[in-house]
Order: sequence, then structure tokens, then C-alpha cells
Amino acid sequence: MAGMKRGPLLAASSYLFWGVLPIYWHALSAVSPQEILVHRIIWSLAVVALLLALRRDWQWLADGLRRPAVFRVFLVTAVLLAVNWLVYLWANNNGHIVEASLGYFINPLVNVVLGMLVLRERMRSGQMLSVGIATVGVLFLLVTSGGMLWISLTLALSFGIYGLLRKTARLGSLEGLTVEMAILFLPALAYLLWLASRGQAVFGAGEPAIGALLAFSGVVTAVPLLLFASGARLVPLSTLGLLQYIAPTLQFSIGVFIYHEPFDAVRLVGFSIVWLALVVYSVEGYRHRLSDRNRQSRRPGRVDRV
Repeated sequence: MAGMKRGPLLAASSYLFWGVLPIYWHALSAVSPQEILVHRIIWSLAVVALLLALRRDWQWLADGLRRPAVFRVFLVTAVLLAVNWLVYLWANNNGHIVEASLGYFINPLVNVVLGMLVLRERMRSGQMLSVGIATVGVLFLLVTSGGMLWISLTLALSFGIYGLLRKTARLGSLEGLTVEMAILFLPALAYLLWLASRGQAVFGAGEPAIGALLAFSGVVTAVPLLLFASGARLVPLSTLGLLQYIAPTLQFSIGVFIYHEPFDAVRLVGFSIVWLALVVYSVEGYRHRLSDRNRQSRRPGRVDRV
């Protein structure tokens, strides 16, 4: 019962954190997305390594080295995470926060489909309807968006598959993130040294405030990921989908109302179709949970408390 309550809280906190991060990354718009990415990786590894040192728990590493198969899935999740970060950073700092938010709006429905295809979860009729409506909206935007929908689709698919793999991974959230960052560390460090050798690295050569923001990127990266990974292991994919509305709603609002990204009538139609799909999905999920609760309350032998 404690896990059931703690899981949604952890996941919701991660989505709140992600929802306001466009403001943080926008402050680094003078830095290339590639350099921001490698700093996220390097400093995130420093953060999780420090946390592990404080815990003094390295038994998981010894066990994993004896069973290398445990680490194989993290080769995939590390690549998915790097792709997701890079595309998001590029979109955020090139005036496409709205398209990025769409990716995370449709991600809950991607989770439903992945749950059906991979975890053999049954897709209810209401879920099928919501996925169908969302598909219409995505196709409409694909035809009318001028080619930028690749941002949305890449973010939705990469994070959806990442969440699925992390949900079924054997390592805990902190240990898994440590493995992912360790896998990405050497390529990231090599790229950063290459930038420095060409005099193109911003870190250490630019404004101190920019350098501080790049160094602190490890904290703002690791904290929501650890919250998400912990919550993802405690709640079903469908619940994660519902909670994830928090992040894209905040991102969309920031893109439109703070950074004044274009949002014309055509986009409004496409987004409205996707939002309709999410409404159908949410209502169907609520009714299903209510029906389950009612069935459980009618079980023989159950005594209701007064």
C-alpha cells in the first residue's frame, strides 16, 4: 500500500520538475545542444557517483559484473536517453518547445500501446478509441506542420521505450542511472575535449554564470530521472501516462506564453484532436478504476467500515 501511494507522488514530482526545465535550458541557449548534452552526462555521473559513495553500497556492481546480462539493457536505455536529451535540447533552444510538448502529450498513448505489445496488457475499448483519435491528430499535424513533427515523434517513442525498459530492468533507479551515465561518459568526455582543442568549448571560456549552469545540469538532470525511475517501478504504465500530462502542459504554456512561439489555428486543430484523445483516455481510465473499486467492495465476506 505504501508503494502504491509513494509511486504516483514520485512520478508526479519528476513531471513537475521536467515541466519547468525549458526555462533552465533556455538560459543556456548560447551553448550548442551537443555541448549541453555532454555536460549533462558528465555532471550527472558525478552526482550519482556521490550519492552511491554516501550510501556505501557497491554490492550491486559486483553482482552485475558476475552477470553481465544485467547491464545489457542499459546499453539501449543509455542510447535512448542520449537521443531524447539531444532532440529535446535542440528543440528547446531553437524555438520548438511546442513541438517538444506534443511529444510528451502523445507519450501516454505510446505507453498504452507498448504495454499491450510488450507486456501483454489488455487494451480496453476506451483506450483503443483514444489511441485512434490521437493517431488522427498526429497525422493531421504531420501533413500541416512543415516537417517539424519528427521532434514530437522522436521524443515520444524514445522516452516511451526508455520507460518500458527501465520498468522491467533489474537494477534500482540510482544504480541504473549510474550505469547509463558510465556508458555515455567516455564518448561525452572525448567530445568535450575535442571541442576544447578547437577552442569551441564554452565551459571555462565563457561567462561564469553559463559555466555554473552547465555544471549544475547534473543536479537538474539526475533529480527528476531518479524520481521518475523510482516511481515507474511502483505504478503501471497507464498511471504514468496520466501523470505525464503535467510536464507537457507546463512546457506548452512556457513555449506559447513566455517565449511566444507560434501557435496558429492549424496547430490548434491538431493539438485539440490530441487533447480530445487524452480526455477520452482519462475519462475511460477513471471509470475503469471506479468500476474496479465497486466490484471489490461487493466481494462476499467484505465488511465495510462505518
